[in-house]
Amino acid sequence: MPTNPSRVSRMSEKFKKSVTYRDAGVDIERGANLVEQIKPAVKRTHRTGVAGDIGGFGGLFALMECGYKDPVLVSATDGVGTKLKLAIETGRHTTVGIDLVAMCVNDVIVQGAEPLFFLDYFASGKLDVVTARCVIEGIAKGCEIAGTALLGGETAEMPDMYAENDYDLAGFCVGAVERHQILDGRAIKSGDRILGIASNGLHSNGYSLVRRVLADYQSSAPIRIDGRDLLDVLMEPTRIYVKPMLKILSEFEIHGIAHITGGGITENLPRIMPADTYANIELDNWVLPTIFEILAETGPIQSQELLRTFNCGIGMALIVPPHQSVEVTSALNQLGESVFEIGSVSAGKHGDVKYTGVLI
Repeated sequence: MPTNPSRVSRMSEKFKKSVTYRDAGVDIERGANLVEQIKPAVKRTHRTGVAGDIGGFGGLFALMECGYKDPVLVSATDGVGTKLKLAIETGRHTTVGIDLVAMCVNDVIVQGAEPLFFLDYFASGKLDVVTARCVIEGIAKGCEIAGTALLGGETAEMPDMYAENDYDLAGFCVGAVERHQILDGRAIKSGDRILGIASNGLHSNGYSLVRRVLADYQSSAPIRIDGRDLLDVLMEPTRIYVKPMLKILSEFEIHGIAHITGGGITENLPRIMPADTYANIELDNWVLPTIFEILAETGPIQSQELLRTFNCGIGMALIVPPHQSVEVTSALNQLGESVFEIGSVSAGKHGDVKYTGVLI
């Protein structure tokens, strides 16, 4: 009897090895193991309003429990940029999670809002549980510093999208503010003073330029900054300003706040200025931190480029009425912040920040 070729082909398929998701490069068990390992860190971020445990399809938050009467939600999303490249290349994964939280919660607080909860997205080519745990524990630490709940997140393993040792991060934060307390810059007027709160370094902006400068650096002598290794300075996590800002907002009349991130003072101050005002910044009123001086000399990088790429030592800019400048400065000093009166607001055509003095 003749054999049916198609039947033989189908029968032989039965004896082939079964293909699994793991064969495709995705290990579900590793992901489940990671979730179990990070639960203690996540639990430490618990705050009023959290209404569920990590691991559900969505994070639950009860806004009514926070005592708001007429709340407006404020949201922000961000990443860490190419600072991640340094983390991956050097194996330093403990601080980039703090950076991720900082970039989001600092954007929320400048609207006058209290950051309530945070979600993260961690994507990799091949999930390394040790690395991922290190990063996510950093995220949880950042949430603790900000008083924000880590409400959930997503861990994605995508071997066709990323190289094996690469990973990427994104974060999303939601906060709330009473409608009448929203900071939108409308109260800013001529004569107001601009206070600069010190950064602790580069934060998480301008690292593509930093890496370019360092790649071109020709010297056998290692760079040290104020007695520290360069890498320690570069990986310093972004300052989280939430708690001191909440304190100041509850006690003083603040007309506006700008988070000095990518774009520096040059790009970020105009974002909150009314159409009939502009900012005058006195560059001699604070000392440029050493890391920026070294970048300027090594690049070389001109002052204009520094001011529109980096924070140049100013992490937040507060705009306050002139009669409250000294009191706000004193209150922030008591909270451990270094503060400088870096300029003032003038009436006129809205446009570029006007600089006087010398940065370097």
